[in-house]
Amino acid sequence: MQNKRVVITGMGVVSPVGTGVEKFWQALIKGQSGIRTISHFDASAFDSCVNGDVIDYDPLAHFNSKDARNMARFIQFGVVAANEALAQAKLDIRQMDTSRAAVVIGSGIGSIVSAEEEYGKYIEKGPGRISPFFITRMIINEAAGQVSINTGATGPCFAIVTACATANNCIGEGMRMIQHGEADVVIAGGAESATSRIGLGGFCALKALSKRNDAPQKASRPFDLNRDGFVMGEGAGVVILESLEFASRRQAKILAELAGYGRTSDAYHITAPHPEGLGALRSMDMAIKDAGLKTTDISYINAHGTSTKLNDQIESMAIKKLFGDYAKRIPVSSTKSMTGHLLGAAGGIELAACVMSIRDNIVHPTINYETPDPECDLDYVPNVARKVTVDVALSNSLGFGGHNATLVVKRYKA
Repeated sequence: MQNKRVVITGMGVVSPVGTGVEKFWQALIKGQSGIRTISHFDASAFDSCVNGDVIDYDPLAHFNSKDARNMARFIQFGVVAANEALAQAKLDIRQMDTSRAAVVIGSGIGSIVSAEEEYGKYIEKGPGRISPFFITRMIINEAAGQVSINTGATGPCFAIVTACATANNCIGEGMRMIQHGEADVVIAGGAESATSRIGLGGFCALKALSKRNDAPQKASRPFDLNRDGFVMGEGAGVVILESLEFASRRQAKILAELAGYGRTSDAYHITAPHPEGLGALRSMDMAIKDAGLKTTDISYINAHGTSTKLNDQIESMAIKKLFGDYAKRIPVSSTKSMTGHLLGAAGGIELAACVMSIRDNIVHPTINYETPDPECDLDYVPNVARKVTVDVALSNSLGFGGHNATLVVKRYKA
């Protein structure tokens, strides 16, 4: 049986460079950084005290005061991104067979902020002061659950958790559900807000974060020789996936076609990628073949590109091994150079960037690329956006634990 074609009809973004897809995209193509010194708590004692936080977001513009108080920030971001995506798609779930609408939205960490706050209350005032909303603010599935409640989607509703590969896995598995006839519509993506004292401290202890505290906007520098770690970010990226038949029946505007999905495991190490890049290579190869394409059909790669020594070197190696001589002819850029690393939400906003690249035939830059690394020798679109025809884009997300997930999106043709 031939799989159903899957199209994207709506997108929603909450990011450190702007809330809303257009604001996000315009910032990216201008090379604007959303990295700044942490201001919502005193981070001066930490090795890293910079992050990509969302500064143009007012909870009361989207929720009443009670819901804003009782709903964790990452959940709010997921709801806001989903609402934007549904509005762009001009889709009201309650006007369709709601059992044919699914929600797959994950998070890498959930509300570690809530865990930290409530534990503080317990230590200071005892168990009687723990909030009755603590569990529902903290657990990862609540972003998907809240979107389901808000929209009325009664089909499958769940959260995938694969660290930094989360959003790509959520979107890819949503694609599979439509292909296999299990849903007509899937609201899919990721949401994250984990820059708390404990969250920051944990990543500092791993020696994973940049210490370039004196120049926040220069801290995230993927593929640059002098990169020294990633920068934590927050936000959400959600897309509306529909079967082509369903989207056509309701005369929806199609933004792009989601054509391929690959996912693998390194089976190597809890934080380090496979030294030969085999998991990332197989994930990309699987996605391209799933799309029925060849490596030479790929117009652009949105890299995982974290700004860590190991990831950038090994992801570049994997690209070169898979694409061969063609690798150096493909523009490769990292959204994280401007947004920082949104962990479980990263793949959602990065897929949105790919779709916008297809729409506008522009590839956003990798900013802060100043000193080439001999081991990272691809075309990283340094510092300035580039006009280039983008018919097919590939987006990588590679997570702690050895998770690899790749999506291939292409220009829609009837």
